[in-house]
Amino acid sequence: MLEPGSTIGILGGGQLGRMLAMAAAQLGYRCHIYAPQKDCVAAEVSASFTSAEWHDREALAAFAQGCEVITYEFENVPTEPLLALPADLLAPGPRALEVAQDRVREKRFVENLGGRPAPFAAVDHDSDLVPALERIGTPGILKTRRDGYDGKGQWTITGAADANGIRVPHTGAVYERKVAFECEFSVVMARGRDGAARFWDSTRNRHDDGILAHCELPPPAIVNAQVGAARDLAEKVATALGYVGVLTLEFFATEDGPVFNEMAPRVHNSGHWTIEGAVTSQFENHIRAICGLPLGDTGSVAHRMVMDNLIGPDALDIRRHCSDPTAHVHLYGKGEARAGRKMGHVTRVG
Repeated sequence: MLEPGSTIGILGGGQLGRMLAMAAAQLGYRCHIYAPQKDCVAAEVSASFTSAEWHDREALAAFAQGCEVITYEFENVPTEPLLALPADLLAPGPRALEVAQDRVREKRFVENLGGRPAPFAAVDHDSDLVPALERIGTPGILKTRRDGYDGKGQWTITGAADANGIRVPHTGAVYERKVAFECEFSVVMARGRDGAARFWDSTRNRHDDGILAHCELPPPAIVNAQVGAARDLAEKVATALGYVGVLTLEFFATEDGPVFNEMAPRVHNSGHWTIEGAVTSQFENHIRAICGLPLGDTGSVAHRMVMDNLIGPDALDIRRHCSDPTAHVHLYGKGEARAGRKMGHVTRVG
């Protein structure tokens, strides 16, 4: 167990790192942020900040020497430089990143554990695309095999004609058939160093233009009927990875049961409501897990709650958001409010 006053290293400087650092401070820990950007919102609430590239081995080694444990706030941290760090320093371990960073590997990994993704095919070259459409069927979505988030790096394909002009990235892509679903939901869980697992209630999630916009509890009946199977898969994933921390799996609720969409080896946007809406938030339990502390109660404090992301130029109207006395407003301290950029979120409980 890490004693209060120890330093937690966080790879990445975005809003998830910011909220992790705030939760860590509440438990008496100091945070050191490592991120390539010079100006990052996580550094504003942390004790230390190193701005250096991911492949700067000297800077990364110096950063690691001052940390008792290191975690990450997003899954696209390159794994190769992390392998030079002591194996017991990183939580979750690098294997979770290796699986989550490659969409084809991720889907095969989940299949091997008994999960069911949408029908898919690897598309490594331009010449692979049309055969993939013929084998998997349309309509579907072509996604970059690596990187891409919030709807970026995706192409909707309704028929073979849509494939004309598409150039497959050099890192490859995956084509998956669109799934007929009633709604989307996620399983957010925490796993401690002792293997203990805790789950938060699953929200119904709505995406606008590929970006999570809205989460709500309680979810519809179909989610409640399928969440048990989804949790079983999430725990199998966590166990197979030797996972420590918060892990999220996203699903489609369909007539035939839950269909796996993707995983995130980190705290997740669909768990932001837990800050006010659960006995212990996802951020606090992540810190507890990586520091070797007992996990906190994940029960919800009210039967109904909603979380809305604040996206784009209208997001910073704090007076309007605070005019609702039930609103818990979180602004992330970002600068320019661009279209499609998450600037904060609002949670309403009860």
